[in-house]
Amino acid sequence: MNALPQINDAVSPSLPAGRLLRLPEVIARVGLKRSAIYQRMSDGRFPRSRSLGPKCTVWVESEIDAWIRDIAKQAF
Repeated sequence: MNALPQINDAVSPSLPAGRLLRLPEVIARVGLKRSAIYQRMSDGRFPRSRSLGPKCTVWVESEIDAWIRDIAKQAF
């Protein structure tokens, strides 16, 4: 009997783990307005977005979570 290959649950090292977040969820998570998010992105102080198409921009959840943790560490 031939066994089916096991699917590896590990995420490829080149791809960050987690969900993709749209702008309204990013705004809700970080407490910043759209303009502040894009200003910080252009300054290199916020995770960059990815384009999935002409009208679809997303952020990687794990990168947003890491940014929140870094901000929390700086506050104290």
